[in-house]
Amino acid sequence: MADKTLNTTQIARAIGMHPNTVRLYEAWGFLPAVPRSPAGYRRFTERHLDQMQLARAALHGGWPGKAIRESALALVRQAASGDLDAALTLAREHQALVQTERARAEVAAQTVQRWAEGILPESAIRPLCIGAAAKLLGLTVDTVRGWEREGLLRVPRDPDNGYRRYGPAEIGRLRVIRMLRLAGYSTMAILRMLLQLDSGEGRDVAAALDTPRPDEDVYIAADRWLTTLAEQEQRASELIMLVEAMVRKYVPSATV
Repeated sequence: MADKTLNTTQIARAIGMHPNTVRLYEAWGFLPAVPRSPAGYRRFTERHLDQMQLARAALHGGWPGKAIRESALALVRQAASGDLDAALTLAREHQALVQTERARAEVAAQTVQRWAEGILPESAIRPLCIGAAAKLLGLTVDTVRGWEREGLLRVPRDPDNGYRRYGPAEIGRLRVIRMLRLAGYSTMAILRMLLQLDSGEGRDVAAALDTPRPDEDVYIAADRWLTTLAEQEQRASELIMLVEAMVRKYVPSATV
C-alpha cells in the first residue's frame, strides 16, 4: 500500500469508524497532516492508517481519570507529529502511570480489608467535634458533611447539646473513605462496600468495591475501579506494541 492512497470513507471503513470521526481526529491533531488532491479530497496513506489504529486504541472507550486521559492524548499527538521515538517514550510512561494507579488502588483495597477484619484497630481518642475531626484527617468540614449526606457514615450526637461526636469508629471510617477516594474509587463503590460490611454480608472488600449491584443501572469507571485499571493496563501494552511497530516501519535504523 506504499503508493496507494485512501479517501475518508475507505480509511473509516478500514478502522471501523464513522467518516466524521476520521475528520474529527484530523481536526484534533491526532493524525499527521493529510495531503489533498487537486479537487480538495483527502489522500490518506498507510502512515495515516497506522496512526488511526493507534488513535482508536488510545481513545476508544474513554479513560479513567484526567491524568490517564491527558497521558493517552499526549502520546497520540506526539506520534501524529512524526516523532515516533518520543511517542514510544510517552507510551511507556503512560503504561507506568496506569500501573501506579492500579497498585495504589490495590493497596488501598488491601488496607481496607485489614480494617474490616479488625487487624487495624482504631486509635483510642476522645470524641471530636466535626471541625476537629476534619482537621485531624486533613479534610474540609463540607467534605465530611457531604460524606454523611451520601450515606457513607452515621455520626452519633451528644445527648446534652445535639452536636455530632466523632469517636474512634467514626474517625476510622473517615480514614477509610478518604483513602479510597484518593485511590480513585467512586462514592458509589465505597458506599456499596460499606453497606455490605455493615450488613455482615461477607468481607471481600475488593469484590464489593469492584462489583456494581444489579440496581446500579448506570455506573462509571470508578465504580469498578480495579477492573477498569486492569483493562487500561492491557490497553497501555497494546499502545506500546502499536507505536513500536510504527517505529520499526517508519524510523530508519530504529532499535526498539
